[in-house]
Parts: sequence; C-alpha cells; structure tokens
Amino acid sequence: MDIAMNIAMEKSKKKKNVLGSIWHNYSFIFVFFIIFIVYAVSSSVMTWSATMNILRHSAVIGIVSLGMGMVCLTGEIDLSAGSTLALVSGFSVVIFNATSGNLFLTAIFSVAFGAALGFINGLLVGVVKMPSFIVTLATMLIYRSFSQYFCQHIPKALIGGGSSVYRMSNKFSGYDIMYAIGNNKLATIPIVGILLIIFTVIFVYILEDTKYGKKIYATGSSEKGAFMTGINVKAVKMSVFVIMGAMVGIAAYLWICMNASSDPATTGSSYEMYAIAAVVLGGIAMSGGRGRMLGVLFGSLSYTVIDKIIIALKMDSLINNAIKGIILIVVILIQIAAPQIKEKLKK
Repeated sequence: MDIAMNIAMEKSKKKKNVLGSIWHNYSFIFVFFIIFIVYAVSSSVMTWSATMNILRHSAVIGIVSLGMGMVCLTGEIDLSAGSTLALVSGFSVVIFNATSGNLFLTAIFSVAFGAALGFINGLLVGVVKMPSFIVTLATMLIYRSFSQYFCQHIPKALIGGGSSVYRMSNKFSGYDIMYAIGNNKLATIPIVGILLIIFTVIFVYILEDTKYGKKIYATGSSEKGAFMTGINVKAVKMSVFVIMGAMVGIAAYLWICMNASSDPATTGSSYEMYAIAAVVLGGIAMSGGRGRMLGVLFGSLSYTVIDKIIIALKMDSLINNAIKGIILIVVILIQIAAPQIKEKLKK
C-alpha cells in the first residue's frame, strides 16, 4: 500500500514538474494566444487577411526586437534603437536617390551603417565599460538629432524634393521593386512577415546551437564567471551591439520598403521601448542570461495584438501607452513570480 502511494506521489510530482517546465519554457506562446483570443472576441472582423496584417505590422519592430533580445541576454540595454532606425532609414533614402534607385546598394548601406552605429555603442559599453543605459541614452539623442539636422541640409534632390521628410524618388525602377517587397504577399503571407520568421529561425539557431550563443548566455548569467572560464566578455558585448545595429539597419530598409519615406522626427519614435516590451513579453529576463529567442517573435506579435485590441475597443488614444505600461509591469511581475511557482511545483 505504501509502495503504491509512493509511486502515485512520484508520478504526481513528475507531472507537476513537466507542466512547470512547459510553462517556464513556453509561457510566451500561451500569453500570445490568450491575447489573440481577446483580440478575436473584441474585433468585429476576424479574417485570415487581418491575422496576416498582425504579422506584417510586427515585422519592423520584431526584427529590432531580435537584436534587442540578444543585447538583453548579456544584461545590457539599447535605448538608441528608435533613433538609429530614423537615422539609418533617412540616409538609406538618400543613398537610394543618389544611386538612381539601386536597391542592392541601399540594402548594403542600411545594414553596414546600422552596424557601424551599433559598433559605437558596443565600443563604449564593451571596451570603455560605460553603462549601456547612459551610452545608448546619449546616442539616442545624438542619432535623432543628426537625422533631423541633415534632413534640413542635404540637397533636396537627394531627400526626394521635400524639406522635412526623406522620400524615395518614384522615377526609378528600384522604387517599384522595394515597394513590392514591403507591401506584397507570397501565398497570402506578407513578404516582410516571412523575413521576420526567417530571421527568428536564424537567431534561435545562433543562440541555442552555437558556441557564440552559449557565450552570450554565460556573459548575461555571470560576467565574472564567464571571464573566469576564458570568454572574452568585452568582445561578446561589443558584438551584440553591432548585431543590434545591423538588425536595426535591416528593419530600416524594410521601413522604407513599406513606406517609401522616413520622417526624422517620428520614424522609430519609442521603438526602443516597444522592442524592450516585446523582449519582456517574450520571456527574456532584463537581468540577462535567461530566456529564449523564439519568445521574442511571440512577444512582438503580442505587442502588436495589444495595440489592435486597444483600437478595436475604441479606447481613448491618450490612454494607450498607460495600458501598455500596465501590461508590461504585470508581465515583469509574472517573470519574477515564475521561479517561485516552479520551486513550489517541485515539492
């Protein structure tokens, strides 16, 4: 009798451990589906096209969030993402117009320029060892200011003939191709959404199946411990900021593909906060060393759906950010409580 009871108790403990492990590792999927169900109920029109629009609207912020997720896994933060997006997208428009609509040179420039701006952050954080919060707060101001300043001083022909907005000239054949990339679909799925999924797969592989990924987790878990095991912490931190910049460069390219323009004052505004929110919703710990890159995809989708729920419920636009802030606090509280719940389930 006692043996049977012990076996039953062991099975119960194993079941609890399995359930706890599933929730701990994939809670971001459950959170997304709960939010999506709320959206489906609140929306008067729920079609496949509307669902695909969620993926499309998540593309730019999702790609930025992948880079942000890698930075956060090392225990750092990048507040310059939105300003970098504005500066890179604006200058990419200039390159597009200057090269008679060469979409390949524009793409190369976007990624390279974004990586260069990220390198500046990485150099100051990784090598000089300045706090990432202060460094990226400063570059946030610098990059946004540069974007606005040069829009007023670059020849009008290169910024599309305007005076306050960078516009791609539609007289070049590359314009139609880039606009098609940003707005067309492949088998009913937005091309930009497909690109987001592809980049997510790449990042999941890098973080989970490569030595470099393990170094990132180790650095975020314990910088001192990582250093003691022979990991070049400075190089790791510098590299994640360069990757972050490159991802913002890719996002900037997609931005001009989707919009054919870039407003230096508003493009990317608050995107660093949206990216951080997507990272947190995706289950990555802001303290570093914990979380999965797959969660960032679902986090960015969740954040987009939250925005659509607010619109569907016709809430006052002035209260939008307050609602998002409350949701963010709740998610962080869940992150803090999750380890405690997991320990209880083990007992």
